[in-house]
Amino acid sequence: MDTKTIFVTGAASGMGRSTAQLFHREGWFVGAFDVNESGLQSLEEELGENCQTALLDVTDKSAFDQAMAAFSEVTGGRLDLMYNNAGIGVAGWFDETPFDKIMEVVNVNFIGVLNGIHTAIPLLKETPGSLCFTTSSSAATFGAPGLAVYAATKHAVKGLTEALSVELARFGVRAADVLPGLIDTPILRETPRYLNGELVQVDGRTIGEDAPNEGMFRMTPPEEVAKCVWEAYHSNKLHWYVPPEIVEIDNAKAASPEAVRDARITASGFKVIE
Repeated sequence: MDTKTIFVTGAASGMGRSTAQLFHREGWFVGAFDVNESGLQSLEEELGENCQTALLDVTDKSAFDQAMAAFSEVTGGRLDLMYNNAGIGVAGWFDETPFDKIMEVVNVNFIGVLNGIHTAIPLLKETPGSLCFTTSSSAATFGAPGLAVYAATKHAVKGLTEALSVELARFGVRAADVLPGLIDTPILRETPRYLNGELVQVDGRTIGEDAPNEGMFRMTPPEEVAKCVWEAYHSNKLHWYVPPEIVEIDNAKAASPEAVRDARITASGFKVIE
């Protein structure tokens, strides 16, 4: 296949869907994968030709192998951009969240990424100029209270990306990630919240219900992340922040992690431990 190709997980909605749409408009062959059957169906109807959609549970390595094999068969083994985007969240204090729900987040957000990258590497190695790209989060700048496990998985993704950006260079393959802030996607409405071990029924957004109109944590459309993925393919930049001001948290943490910690404690209404 002469056409450039992208494999997107979590493609049925949000950032993944916007990315699939953008790359398809640019003439790429798009492989779109998700567990959301209706979302995939509507995406396939919208894109029409030059795409492949299929159900995929990213936590299932054998299913990932099969999906990548089917994709490879259509593209002739070409994979220009692997976008590991699928992710879920769970909100609430760590000690009040059921452990099985904690592990669901770990399995999708980190094990799913490991599955995707490990499965994609053989094709990436054979495709000149290829990029392995993953969705991290602004929660990977400093651990987010109330989203501790989500933040941990995104820190893991960030660290993995940094290591692979060195390892994969021996094949001429790049690795990079995006650290989005508050992006207007279904995860803000669908993330379950737990209190004292019990699921809290929430009407509306679980995350970002009080988002400001400006600043680094303003609500941002998913199209901005899609544009970032496009720019990342044409760049050698390692970490992408959406909006760009998110990098200020990383910079502040590097200067004094204790100062950031104490500010978060105070903002949460707790007393700073002396």
